[in-house]
Amino acid sequence: MNKLDTGTPAETFGISLVRGDILYRLQRKIGLIPADGPGIGRRALFWALWAWYTGRALPPAAPEPLLAHFGIHVRFLVAVPLFILAEGMAHGLTMQLLPYFVRSGVVPEREVPRFRDVIAKIVKLRDTTVPWITILAFVVAALTVTDVVRESHEVAWALGADESAPHTGFGALWFLYVGRPIYLMLLFGWVWRVILMFLLFRGVAGLDLVIVPTHPDRAGGLGFLERIPKAFAPVALAAGAVLAAGWAHDVVYHGVSAQSMQLPMVAFVVTALLVFLSPLFVFAGPLLKVKKQALLDYGALIGRHGKLVRERWIEGREVEEDAILNAPELGPVADTTSLYEAVKHMRIVPLGKASVAPILLAAAIPMIAVFAIQMPVKGILKMLMKALI
Repeated sequence: MNKLDTGTPAETFGISLVRGDILYRLQRKIGLIPADGPGIGRRALFWALWAWYTGRALPPAAPEPLLAHFGIHVRFLVAVPLFILAEGMAHGLTMQLLPYFVRSGVVPEREVPRFRDVIAKIVKLRDTTVPWITILAFVVAALTVTDVVRESHEVAWALGADESAPHTGFGALWFLYVGRPIYLMLLFGWVWRVILMFLLFRGVAGLDLVIVPTHPDRAGGLGFLERIPKAFAPVALAAGAVLAAGWAHDVVYHGVSAQSMQLPMVAFVVTALLVFLSPLFVFAGPLLKVKKQALLDYGALIGRHGKLVRERWIEGREVEEDAILNAPELGPVADTTSLYEAVKHMRIVPLGKASVAPILLAAAIPMIAVFAIQMPVKGILKMLMKALI
């Protein structure tokens, strides 16, 4: 049987964003991923503890103790496990939902071979090593071209009393050259997976899709894709938690006002929404094209139907053409009007609450936690209500 993914028949049209890439294969080789499952729990624990190990928490004469730097602990004990847990969510959602392109008829039978080719190209791209080598090179370059010891405030706990000649111990070196690279590799790895999803949907959007402008999902039949961004919610939460932890440190130990951080916080939330929702925007072109044509077609149909109704019942004239008036699929005037309204309210991007809410909440919750340091929760809720209203 022809197979496009490990253990997945081509006929199911399922594709995993994570299973099969070089990082997945390496983890399977060293035994982190068992043969009978993804090993999410063991990998989350292993990478979190491996990256987090620092050697010492309260070194003598440290300007600031390690425990005061929330970002280090959140980065490795929260963000890294979330990156691993997101793999399970992404795999499950894509394997479940992507086959609906064919099952729902959005991809017609004549386009199935081309659809299979699109999936095969994405699988091949997913399994290539070039993106991961590029990510590794970028991380290494970022560490080598800058003086991370002097520029990273997060290693203040590891510096000696003489700041003119700082010396670092094993813990700081582990954080800078082992722990942080692991975090960055996983973070940029998810950026690459978002790009993969974008390319997959762009390929699908280029097919001759059967988009139904009157579909009750108000997305031409593509409403099932609304759940896809949910797979990226743990990634948004992880990145937001790391940023918020650094800002919380400044608020608690450096007297910075949480209010002064509103702009970067909003910028992060907006960026997270744009990045993780971007794959769905590739369908804007096909949906907009269908909607424009449907408004003309259904407008003409409803106009013709209304004209005949007026001639028969208002003007009292004999109407020779009765087929459109007696068509059961059109029904009475109210039903024909509802068809046009359905087309009029059709969305040009398959986005809804199921798409936006998980990313928005995941990105915003860590920011709310920073405000909670200086502001009562009741005050935060009032501020949010004012912003929403």
